[in-house]
Order: sequence, then C-alpha cells, then structure tokens
Amino acid sequence: MKLQDFLGTDEKYGFEAIAQDSDLAHQVQIQLIGLGLLEPPADGKFGPLSTAALKKFQDLKKTGETESLGKVTAKALIETKPGSLPKTPLKLGNDLASRIVKYMQSKNYVIFTEPKEYNIVYVEGMNEDGSLNDDAPNEFNDRRIVIEVVDGVPKIVNHWQATTEPGSHYTFQPMNPLGAARIQFGQYKAWSVGIHKDHEALIQVDDITVCRDFNEDFKRTGDKLDTGLFAVDQHWGYDAPVNDIKNASAGCLVGRRREGHREFMAIIKGDRRYVANHNYVFYTTVIAGDELVKAFPA
Repeated sequence: MKLQDFLGTDEKYGFEAIAQDSDLAHQVQIQLIGLGLLEPPADGKFGPLSTAALKKFQDLKKTGETESLGKVTAKALIETKPGSLPKTPLKLGNDLASRIVKYMQSKNYVIFTEPKEYNIVYVEGMNEDGSLNDDAPNEFNDRRIVIEVVDGVPKIVNHWQATTEPGSHYTFQPMNPLGAARIQFGQYKAWSVGIHKDHEALIQVDDITVCRDFNEDFKRTGDKLDTGLFAVDQHWGYDAPVNDIKNASAGCLVGRRREGHREFMAIIKGDRRYVANHNYVFYTTVIAGDELVKAFPA
C-alpha cells in the first residue's frame, strides 16, 4: 500500500495495520522525517515513536483522523512541505531554562518539546544559581543541565557541576599531537548510551568539532578546528576536587561526581526515544555562559 492509494477512497489503516505494511510504514516515516517530526532512520518498523509522530502530524494539521491513516492524512502527508508545519507553541519566561531555550532558538538548534524527550545542555562558566563565574582553567565550573518541555514550558529536570574542557593534565600532556581537544560551542547529535572505561555513560558515536589547544593557553581563540570521532564521552569525574580536574577529562563532557552522573544517566535512559530504541543517538548543546547571559540576561 502507498499513501497515494488512500486518495479518493474510504480506506483506513489503524496504526497496527501500518506496522504490518513495511512499504507503507517506510513511506510514512520518510514524510515525517522530512517534516522534522521523526528522527532517522526510516526502517519500516512502525513502533511507538513513529505512531506518536504521525499523531502529532494529524493534530497539527487537524486532519480529524486520530486513530487511523485515511485519505485526509494521506493527502496532507503528501502535500505538506518541510518548514510549513505550525510550531508547537512554547511558553517562555525569564527563568534559566527559558533563557537557554531562547538562546537555542536564536541559533536554530533543535529543541525537543514532547513529554519525556530530554534536551541535554552544557553551559560553560556558569554556577549552580545561574550566575557566571570566571571560567578559570582546570576547574569544574560549568553546568550539565537536562531540560524537559512540559505543556510548552521549559523545566530543568536536574543539573550538576561539570566541565566542558580538559584539565591541566591533558592540556600539557595532550593525547593528540595537535593539542588537547576543547569542544566547539554548538549542538551535535553524537552520543549513545554505552560504557566509558568502568561505568555507564554517553559515548561519542558520530562526528563533533573540537578546538585543538596546541599553544596550551586553555582557550579556543585562534585554535585549529578538528572534526571527527575523538572518544569525547559524557562520563563522571571520579569525584575529583572542584578546583582540580586532574586526569578526569582530556576534553570530554564530565559531571564531577559519581552520584550526580548516575542521576543524569537515569534521567537520560528514561527518555522515551531511548526506551523505544536503545541505540538512540542523543543531541547535546554546548553554550558559552557569557554569550548566553549577554543575549538573554536574567
């Protein structure tokens, strides 16, 4: 069955029927991916995530077909152009979560707005209360933050002390002759649940861009960019002191405390996309705290 086959007929397929027709499922997934409602790949397996994406499409387009795929939904899927769907309205205030989301919007970053879809964000040079610090080298003075949008309102699920930068140990003894890796600010879809050395973590599985600190000045300014797979994982910092990263990071995104990291992983593994697919690849956004506060002050 194809979407075109529904046009001009009263044929209706429930979601289970779509799942049993891999060609139809694949075509529907392709359309939903193109509209930004579903993440790749289009594998022809119409499970909970595909069903939720189709239901969201039907709601946004007001097709009136809520439990099945019929001619109205099929026509809308065929004719709707990428970028033309109405956006899920966000209710933004001036709290930290809202200001982070505003910043992400200004950069055209992906923001997940469905229940149990978590946005992972690191803010460099920020304290627990949202104020800025001096972002001194070799300190856990950044924040690891998980944000969930609930009924259009961004909420901080939890946040922890972290570092987005390598410490002195690996800055002066880099693992790469080009210099220690310092992740370039931005958003990347590049991490899956796995094992980092001796504990569960988010493991880099796709390319990211890093700045190579060849001159060992603990800054990105003037550094050469390097894109690839560098084992820049999101792991714990072995309870290292706040003011000494030691060898806990060679450029990874590191939560200082073991306990906090376990809390982080428990939340992330509750993401509905990971629950549906344990190979799910997570987005992560890394923001300069001073740039965030300058653009969207408290």
